[in-house]
Amino acid sequence: MLQIRITLIFKTLYFCLSFLFFGIISAQKSELSTEFHKNNRQQLREKLPNNSVAVYFSAPVRNRANDVDFEYHQDPNFYYLTGWEEPHAVLLVYNTPQTDEQGTYNEKLYVRDRDARNEMWNGRQLGVSGALKMGFDRVVSKIEFSKQALDFDRFDTVLMFDFKNDVRNRDNDTSDLYDLQKHFKKQINYPDDFDAARYRLYQQIRTVNKEEVPSLKRRISHMITNDKTLEDDPVIRDFLQTDEKTVLTDLKTRSAFLLKDYNFDIDQLSYIMASLREKKSPEEIILLKKAIRISTQGQIEVMKAIHPEMTEREVQGIHQLVFKIYGAAHEGYPSIVGAGDNACVLHYVTNDKTDLKKQLILMDLGAEYKGYTADVTRTIPVSGIFSPEQRALYQIVYDAQTAGINAAINGATFRAVSEATNEVVQKGLLALGLIEKKEEYRRYLPHGISHHIGLDVHDPGLYDKLSPSMVITVEPGIYIPEGSPCDPKWWNIGIRIEDDILITETAPVNLSSNAPRSWKGIEAMMAKKSALDNFVLPELSID
Repeated sequence: MLQIRITLIFKTLYFCLSFLFFGIISAQKSELSTEFHKNNRQQLREKLPNNSVAVYFSAPVRNRANDVDFEYHQDPNFYYLTGWEEPHAVLLVYNTPQTDEQGTYNEKLYVRDRDARNEMWNGRQLGVSGALKMGFDRVVSKIEFSKQALDFDRFDTVLMFDFKNDVRNRDNDTSDLYDLQKHFKKQINYPDDFDAARYRLYQQIRTVNKEEVPSLKRRISHMITNDKTLEDDPVIRDFLQTDEKTVLTDLKTRSAFLLKDYNFDIDQLSYIMASLREKKSPEEIILLKKAIRISTQGQIEVMKAIHPEMTEREVQGIHQLVFKIYGAAHEGYPSIVGAGDNACVLHYVTNDKTDLKKQLILMDLGAEYKGYTADVTRTIPVSGIFSPEQRALYQIVYDAQTAGINAAINGATFRAVSEATNEVVQKGLLALGLIEKKEEYRRYLPHGISHHIGLDVHDPGLYDKLSPSMVITVEPGIYIPEGSPCDPKWWNIGIRIEDDILITETAPVNLSSNAPRSWKGIEAMMAKKSALDNFVLPELSID
C-alpha cells in the first residue's frame, strides 16, 4: 500500500520542540498593559492640532460567505490606542479637556453592550463595564453615539481616516459599524460623492509654497496617468499651467473656497500614527521577539523535515503547526511558499504545487503573536543541496543582505540600506553575465529592500532615518522567471532572504539570526533528523 508522509502531527513535534524553545520564551511577558495603550493615547493627544478631535472606528466584521464571517481582526491603529478587540466601536481623542456632568475628560470610547444571546453563540463580550476597567476616561454604549448630535462643528479640525467600502449593514443591529459611520458622516457634512484624490490635491495646492510647486506638479502629473478626469478640474489644470512668475494667491483662495464646508482632515492622522508606531516600546519588542522566534523555529523545522515528495501546502502546514504550538494563533499575512517558478512570483500565495523535486523553495512566513507579526524568509533546496547555479545566485543575495544589515545603523536612511544592498546585487549579476549594465538589475530585483514591522507586516512609519527601537526587515532577492534574457540554466530560480532587524544605539541586531541563512548553514541544518521523519499515515481511500 502506498504510504503518505504528512506534516500535521502535534504531539511528537510538540515534545521535541518544547524543551528546545518553549522554556526560552514562555517566561517572558506577553501581554500589553493598560498603561501602554493609555500612554499611546496621551502621545497622540500631544501631537493633535489646536481645538481638534481624532476619530477612530474599529475594523469591520468581514464576511467570508453566506452566514459565515472571518475571524475578527481589530484595526491596528484602534488596537494600538485602546487594546480593544471587539467590533462596532468608536474612539474619540481630544487635544484639550472636555467637560460633562462627571467632570473633565480627554477621550471617549463607544462600545457595544453585552448581549446574552450573542454571547451564547459567539463568546463573552466585555461591554461598557469591561471597557471601564481598561483605563478610559469615558466609556459609553455605541447606541448613544448613533443617537447624539455630536457637534463636530465646534472643532477647527476633525482628524480621521477616509472611509472604505467594506462595511456591511447588519439588519439585526441598528447601531452597527455601518450605522455609526453613517451618523458620523452626517455630523461632519461628509458628501456622498466625496473625492479623496481631489480633496487632497486642493489641500496641497492651498498650502504649497513656491519651492514645492515643481514637485507637486510632478505628483499631480503622475496621478493623472491613472485618473484622466483630474485634467478636467479647473483648479488643478490652472495649477499645472503656473510658471515661476505666477502668483499662487488666487489658486490658494480658490482651493480654500472648495474646502470651506469641511472641517475634517483625512491625511494628518496617517502621519501622526506613523510617527507614533515606527518606534517600538519595550513591551512591543518583547512581543515581536517572540513572534520572530516562533517564525524562525518554523523555518528550522522545515529545513529538517522537508523532502522531495512533499508539496508546497505540506511545507506551509509545518510552519503553521509550529506557530500554533507556541501560541501564535495566526499568520501575520498570507503565507508565501513557492518552489521553482512559483518562487519568482513575489506575492505567490496559492501554495498548491505538488512536484518540488530539484527545486529551490522560497518560504516567506511570519507568525502573529498577540497582534504583532514577524516577517522572515528563507530559500532552501528541496533536495538538501544547492546546485552550482542556485548556490551562485544565493551567495549574491546573502552578501547583499549582509551589506544591507550592516548599513542599518542608527542615523542611517532607508535609502542607504537599499543602496548598500543593491550595489552588491548589481556587481554579482554583472559578474555572472546576467546583465550587461548595472541599471538592468531591476529586471531581477524589482522590489524594495526594507520596511517596518509591528502590528502590521508593513507597519506605518515616516521612512526617514533609522533610530533605536525601530524593527525593520532587510530582504533582497533575485528572481529569474522562465523566458528571461539569459542562459536557461538560470531560469525558474527565485531567492529571497529576509530577516528582522532591531535598530539600537550601536549596531543592528538580527532578531531572526537563529534560522540559518548561509547556504552552508542551511545544508547543515537540512542534514539533521526531524521529529517527522518516521511519521507515516496510510493512503486515504474514498468508496
